Amino acid sequence: MHYFMGIDVGSLTTKIVVMDDNKNILFDKYIRSHGGPMEAIQKGFQKLEEEMGPDLKVEAAGTTGSGRHLAAVMIGADTVRNEITAHAVAAREVSKDVRTVIDIGGQDSKIIFLQDGVSSGFNMNSVCAAGTGSFLDHQASRLNVPIEEFGELALKAKNPVRIAGRCGVFAESDLIHKQQMGYRKEDLIAGLCLALARNYLTNVARGKKIQEKVLFQGGVAANVGIKAAFETLLDMPIVVPKHFKVMGAWGAALLARKNWLRNRKPSQFRGIRAVSQNEYHPRSFICGDCSNDCEINELYMDGKLVSRWGSKCAKWDNLRLSSENRKEQREISLHVKGA
Repeated sequence: MHYFMGIDVGSLTTKIVVMDDNKNILFDKYIRSHGGPMEAIQKGFQKLEEEMGPDLKVEAAGTTGSGRHLAAVMIGADTVRNEITAHAVAAREVSKDVRTVIDIGGQDSKIIFLQDGVSSGFNMNSVCAAGTGSFLDHQASRLNVPIEEFGELALKAKNPVRIAGRCGVFAESDLIHKQQMGYRKEDLIAGLCLALARNYLTNVARGKKIQEKVLFQGGVAANVGIKAAFETLLDMPIVVPKHFKVMGAWGAALLARKNWLRNRKPSQFRGIRAVSQNEYHPRSFICGDCSNDCEINELYMDGKLVSRWGSKCAKWDNLRLSSENRKEQREISLHVKGA
């Protein structure tokens, strides 16, 4: 049996998946990062070691998400792909005839359009966070309602309140105003779900036609109130896949498997125990050798520099550049900028 791993490091959560030859998910973990993606990855690997043992042979590993480059260095990934590709691949695995993927995460939202199983376009949310999971978490806290109960309460609404959802600040202000008018909590929550769905359709879908079959992925898909809101506004069924929380990580594992089947090269994967027990320290500095002022990121593993990235010209990508040379280069850069 061959095993393949995918890791999706997002803004608020880290997802880990291990699947077998037949693309069946054998292990999945959804972890809130709390601002520490490296610690979240190590926590996930400790749980993986408990459930599947430290000697699990991973043929190929892939990473995706906003923190995919950091995760790739930590684990020794074989493929690094963006989240649009990863989510589209996983959605196609769930259903060959999927046409639209709605994905709402903690701090970003995206919509992916597919044609004949291939991604034909996508949109991301703008700077406004009104259509994301963090917005719902905050409002649930304000209403003193556990986020796990949010959706069920929305379904009990008799008269959903109309809440301005184009902006997070305005939506919260409107919610407070409606609270003071004495509306029932269920109606307020249903109104919030509808406001988030409207915001998504306006700011993310941006008027593009949404065609069936529609898959709803991401952590917010657990909220049945949001699912119901989309079905009301779109007048079509919305499908929430079984592994909706970890679709990005599953997609990363599927892409790693595809790459391995094509090349059959030994994996760079560092091993479960190594990843869970190594000490990692990130550092960064600004290279001032040109007007780009690139921020150069470094990752040290057990005190040793293992990766460097971030320069547009690849100048700093050579790991053999000694610390003395780096210090000299930085001093020269500071001198030039000062002149």
